[in-house]
Amino acid sequence: MLLVLDIGNTNIVCAVFDDDKQSASWRLATDRRKTVDEYRILMLEALETKQIAMGDIDRVAISSVVPPVNPVLIKMFRDYWGLQPLLVQPGIKTGLNIKIDDPRALGPDRIVNAVAAYSLYGGPVIIVDLGTATTVCAVNEKGDFLGGVICPGIGISVEALVAHAAKLPRVEITEPEQAIGKNTVAGMQSGIYYGYVGMVDGLVRRFKNEMGESSDSPVKVVATGGFGELIGRGCATVDHIHPSLTLEGLRLLYERNRPAALSRRAIRPR
Repeated sequence: MLLVLDIGNTNIVCAVFDDDKQSASWRLATDRRKTVDEYRILMLEALETKQIAMGDIDRVAISSVVPPVNPVLIKMFRDYWGLQPLLVQPGIKTGLNIKIDDPRALGPDRIVNAVAAYSLYGGPVIIVDLGTATTVCAVNEKGDFLGGVICPGIGISVEALVAHAAKLPRVEITEPEQAIGKNTVAGMQSGIYYGYVGMVDGLVRRFKNEMGESSDSPVKVVATGGFGELIGRGCATVDHIHPSLTLEGLRLLYERNRPAALSRRAIRPR
């Protein structure tokens, strides 16, 4: 079985694949202070809850935007289970042509999402990832990664608003009944929700224009991330909502780089 980990700024999203079928998934809090042993205990508890034995895991793939956590988890897999994870980083086979100024600087999460979206939906395709940060990326019909935008995510935007406006409370991020709020809480919820819906639709339309969309070559739009379903269903431009797009991309990348990934037999666990 393949275990994939998407290490984000807020959560580590984990999933187990049996061939190409996802059989389980769970989330852990991302914590740079945790030790190898602490992460090991959390991983064993999560696997036990999902009724999966660690001995059944023989491959691991990791995408991370939090570099300090990488050596801790890699050491955990190597020392305790004799597994060498495949880490998404410059030099791996993606099947895409990265057409930006510095391909080595491209975030692994954006690479993984682009690989999955292009493989599942074909190009041209736009990927909207609504997580800690909100990213919008474009891939053309040839598989060229054209670039994109990076915006503050919904959660950190709300935190900034509350922190700098003394009388504004923290509110639940949800779809409001109407745009015109009748009180402070409703007004904030409307501003957050429809503000991000409008931002996504506006960016997507600009992307489509720059990509030269035509009736013969329509651009598909895929939303993912923690807020992908909430915001995606309100967007006029979003065609598909795929909550596990990043996990699927990690599976695909492992398969494309499998000869370079070490098996359990190549390492002696501690």
